[in-house]
Amino acid sequence: MNVQRFIIEMGMGNDQYGQDYNKAAARAIEDAIRHSSIPMFDALGLDHKQMRIEVTVGVQKPDEIDTVALTAKLPRGQARVKATFGGLDVKNPDNGNILVIATAAVEAFLPKQV
Repeated sequence: MNVQRFIIEMGMGNDQYGQDYNKAAARAIEDAIRHSSIPMFDALGLDHKQMRIEVTVGVQKPDEIDTVALTAKLPRGQARVKATFGGLDVKNPDNGNILVIATAAVEAFLPKQV
């Protein structure tokens, strides 16, 4: 299918105490989409189901990401989440706790309009 990206949003999320990469990733995705409003669907009579969503999440331990659970949280479209190496782990020198920081890019695609 010939598609065209019409939006890309970036977000950041963290887990300060639990060292939970999934929690940080979910927060990064929420941060990316929280400020988005796409009125063109109603304006052009498009169905949200036509939209394909590609999410890339960056964390220091991508193998700990549950991409199926994160995909299920996305509210619209045909979504897919992939995890890659990125983000940050920041060690607190006072107590040794690790602050997990995740980044996310959320891209939305629609069939190319002729």
